[in-house]
Amino acid sequence: MGGSPARTVRHRARKEGRFIEAVRRVWQIEKSGRGVAGQTVVIIAVFFFLFGIVVGSFLNVCITRIPEDISIVTPGSRCPRCGTPIKPYDNVPLFAWMWLRGKCRSCGAPISVMYPLIELATGLLFVAAFLEFGITQTTVKWLFFTCLILILTVTDLRVRLLPDAVNWPGFAAGLMFSAFVPPSNGFAGVLAERFLQVRLPGFAAGILDGILGAAFGSFLLWGMAAGYKLVRGHEGMGMGDVKMMAMIGAFLGLRGTFQTLLVGSLLGSIIGIGLVVALYFAGWRSELAKRASRRGLGTEQRLRWAIARQYQLPLGTFLGIGALAIVYGGPVIAAQWPILRGMVG
Repeated sequence: MGGSPARTVRHRARKEGRFIEAVRRVWQIEKSGRGVAGQTVVIIAVFFFLFGIVVGSFLNVCITRIPEDISIVTPGSRCPRCGTPIKPYDNVPLFAWMWLRGKCRSCGAPISVMYPLIELATGLLFVAAFLEFGITQTTVKWLFFTCLILILTVTDLRVRLLPDAVNWPGFAAGLMFSAFVPPSNGFAGVLAERFLQVRLPGFAAGILDGILGAAFGSFLLWGMAAGYKLVRGHEGMGMGDVKMMAMIGAFLGLRGTFQTLLVGSLLGSIIGIGLVVALYFAGWRSELAKRASRRGLGTEQRLRWAIARQYQLPLGTFLGIGALAIVYGGPVIAAQWPILRGMVG
């Protein structure tokens, strides 16, 4: 292949699906003075970051307005306290929050740190997508998926809600993207060839794998929710989680859905147990426990522990983190978890 040594290395590594390794080797070539491809990678990465923080600003609008059934188009951005429209120079993603020192210019009301954090996270994830997948259709798919997951993850964390306005369009988009960029290591084609003796076209195998992933993830969570309600007598999981897993499955396919459930559940369990213990030792709602103890409902310590255990974490947030972990760090996770080895390609 003609061209500079750096370009040749990057082409071969991208073809083999190891773009991050390509960037590292390109930098080595750049340091040796034999190419300028390293500078090109940096310029493109900066562009992805800037584009990402702009998109992140729009995601903030979606996160705050969709749960309230407010249009994400109009009205323009304004202070939620005084209602003053935000000037364009005070609405620059990420940087405006810093020069405003986290306060509204008009009334001085604090601006949530959530806004710059979402913009920063979006920018970094956009760069990660570029470094991992290059400039390809695959990158477009995972950038779109990343935006949906960020909206759902943060919305569930803030208001314990996973809006249908995101889940159902996301499900449809997932199947569409899977037709053009099939889930990696999909099962659908293998199953059709083994049991039906039919070789499916790539787009059909991708769509079918998305359907299988959506069905597996959503029905598994639905079954767990139904079983919990049957045993405990009350809801333990909302249907929003079920719909979210259908959307994730449409993008990731059957294999990726299983991995997401495993990583998200483990992460949620670890953080959940840690948080319950922390709430107990921090004396969360200790006054309530004291009043209940004085009424003879039990010892104060036992009641504090029972109250701390009632704190419910948003499952959708951990499922979203798990999905992003599989997209951007699947091979790394597989190397650490023997159960996932051979399941991430």
